[in-house]
Amino acid sequence: MTSTLRRALRLALLVLAGAPLRAQGAGPVAREYRAAADRIIDAAVADSGAAWNTLAAFTDDAGPRLSGSPALERGIDWLLAEMKKSGLENVHGEPAMVPHWVRGRESASLVAPRAHPLPMLGLGGSVATPKGGITAEVLVVSSFDDLKAKGAQAKGKIVLFDVPFTNYGQTVAYRGGAASAVARVGAVAALVRSVTPYSMRTPHTGAMYYDSTVKKIPAAALTVEDVLMIHRMVDRGTKVVVKLAMEARTLPDAPSRNVVGELRGREQPGEVVVFGGHVDSWDVGQGAMDDGGGVVVAWEAIKLLKRLGLTPRRTIRVVGWTNEENGDRGGLAYAAAHKAEAASHVLAIESDGGVFSPRGFGFTGSDSARAIVRQVSSLLARIGADSLGANGGGADIGPIGALGVPMMGLEVDGSRYFWFHHTEADTMDKLSPAEMQRCVAAMAVMAYVIGDLPGGIPR
Repeated sequence: MTSTLRRALRLALLVLAGAPLRAQGAGPVAREYRAAADRIIDAAVADSGAAWNTLAAFTDDAGPRLSGSPALERGIDWLLAEMKKSGLENVHGEPAMVPHWVRGRESASLVAPRAHPLPMLGLGGSVATPKGGITAEVLVVSSFDDLKAKGAQAKGKIVLFDVPFTNYGQTVAYRGGAASAVARVGAVAALVRSVTPYSMRTPHTGAMYYDSTVKKIPAAALTVEDVLMIHRMVDRGTKVVVKLAMEARTLPDAPSRNVVGELRGREQPGEVVVFGGHVDSWDVGQGAMDDGGGVVVAWEAIKLLKRLGLTPRRTIRVVGWTNEENGDRGGLAYAAAHKAEAASHVLAIESDGGVFSPRGFGFTGSDSARAIVRQVSSLLARIGADSLGANGGGADIGPIGALGVPMMGLEVDGSRYFWFHHTEADTMDKLSPAEMQRCVAAMAVMAYVIGDLPGGIPR
């Protein structure tokens, strides 16, 4: 028996036994893979422009990539071609039908007490206004409960929700449900305060939905500054009138693709660690932070491993999922296409929080798997990315996770993420080349070590 085989068997026994991190010091997994992890990190941080330059080329060429648009498919073609050039294996597109909403021309303006343009963005999925737009008095409410209390005043008016940002999960409910809520009380349109903690008069778009039991009315987002101004006016007893004009329309579903490329495993290629982000974006900005960067850091992680000659036992698969923003069809299509292989998926990792300075990962899986993953996370301490959160996942890997696959989400410094989220300001200049390379390092180390562990991680 060779020394290499003896080490592998010893490590496998320790992993399967779930040896606790504290009892083993740094842990057997961390000790076994420290040298490889350090090589990966050293190489990633030394090349401070690789991921940023790749992402810039992608986003500059494709631009914003809303589902159903020619720009999205042009971006997918670019990724497939460049992944093949970079030496990835099994590069291909996997089909998915996606929603096709088109914004069209749109505008909002204050009519009374004075004329004033209002920067706005229609919400994804909204219907259009009648030709010529809607001009109506504004009723300001601060919550769904406030709307209920003032419901009798809403008929024939545009209702504006002034709801300050607390966290995304809570505040986004108003973006999603405002239109149907105000339609129930007879309003003619819904406006929402952009879902953001910070604004420089930039409106934020995003998906909304309709309740099939009520009339569909148009919905849009205004800037924080303008919402606060309108609210002050109304509080002083001023009658505020706004004109809203939107040409939005929903077309039949359109064909799209998930982008797939691989680093083929050396011993167990049928087993897979899958990671990536979503290739689509909203139709504003460049979709750099959300989420071209998530796709690129996973792709760059595989390129880095190839350059270092580090081929794990299992296959590492990068996926650029389509249609995360307004339908999640890419994640659903991936799970459907790979359902029979779900048992062979060792781990799914998603990056969709921006590619800012990495802090670690969130993990969803068994306690015994978490003990192993914690040891892998410890290898990232030198770049400040060794935290392990209670839950991991994301919209794109959720469907495959529902089939029993453990899930992780890359966690980063999110302090600026919602400043630019779903706006014209989601552009390359918001991202740091050095921070992106640390994201590459974190993704590469996690995918490589889990992909190479003799026994994998238990479910």
